[in-house]
Amino acid sequence: MNTAAYLRVSTDQQTADNQLPAILEYCKAHNMPEPVIYSENESAWRRGHQTELARLLRELRTGRRRYEYLIVWSLDRLSRQGIAATLQLIDSFEVQGCKVVSIQESWIAEAGPMREMFASMAAWAAKFESDRRSERTKAGLLKARAAGVKLGRPKGSKDTRKRLKKRPVVYRLGSPSVNR
Repeated sequence: MNTAAYLRVSTDQQTADNQLPAILEYCKAHNMPEPVIYSENESAWRRGHQTELARLLRELRTGRRRYEYLIVWSLDRLSRQGIAATLQLIDSFEVQGCKVVSIQESWIAEAGPMREMFASMAAWAAKFESDRRSERTKAGLLKARAAGVKLGRPKGSKDTRKRLKKRPVVYRLGSPSVNR
């Protein structure tokens, strides 16, 4: 039984390390092997930015890797784009024989007619929360502009962060996590 775990946080100022202990404990409690970790600091809202998630799906589709389970800390780690996008993503994994398991939404692992409804409710709540956060941010920016605050990068500045190509990391149960 091969297991993968997907960890995601939205910014570089956050760390996915707080998601890892619960995932490792779940694997241990359910006699699952050590998961291969796919981790990234990317927004779940912007399409095309979740490169590790896309790589995981591509590896499943091409047969390069086989996983029976994908464990996430919460469904909103996969997507905040709403009901259709979340259900489609779950279906994309399950078509490849990979069952999605959420630590926070334990009912997602259960098959049955209520599963899709509960997943839809969780996806709706994630999108609603994201939309509200966006509205508050935009309102704050408007207020700052009205007060004469100059927003954005200083003139002539450029990104200095280099993107590294990430490889899956296998964490050993009981070992300290690596800060990625």
